[in-house]
Amino acid sequence: MALDLSETLVVGISATALFDLTEADGVFRSKFAQDRQTAVSEYRAYMLARENNPLEDGTGMPLVRALLALSKYKKDEDPRPLVEVVVMSRNSPETGVRVLNNIRSRRLPITRHAFTGGESVVSYLDAFDVDLFLTTNVGDAQRVIDGGLIRGRI
Repeated sequence: MALDLSETLVVGISATALFDLTEADGVFRSKFAQDRQTAVSEYRAYMLARENNPLEDGTGMPLVRALLALSKYKKDEDPRPLVEVVVMSRNSPETGVRVLNNIRSRRLPITRHAFTGGESVVSYLDAFDVDLFLTTNVGDAQRVIDGGLIRGRI
């Protein structure tokens, strides 16, 4: 039976809003500027070599922690969570391992994610029933606004 999220606030957050991935993004951009053909494989090797390294909090982490803390107000008999967080990233699944490892090491109750391999995550918002989308990517934020995909915006 599928989980009923009709009474749950589903928050989609980009990996770059949850964690500070500035350094990794800089590495990718630098490699992409040098050689587009090898940039993805070099970035993949970079991320896999650091998959167990801790990441600093991103700008959205305090809000995510606060929203997830609302679970203490949930009625025990109701299986539906009050808040569900979905990590959505342009990274590929293998380069996203570092993000997943950091989620696990911090014991964040985040179990759903989408790693799109370079594609915009915006087209996945409906599939994940996202009510609120937090991102550091201005282009993705504008696509959400222009498409009227989410009625509330921050």
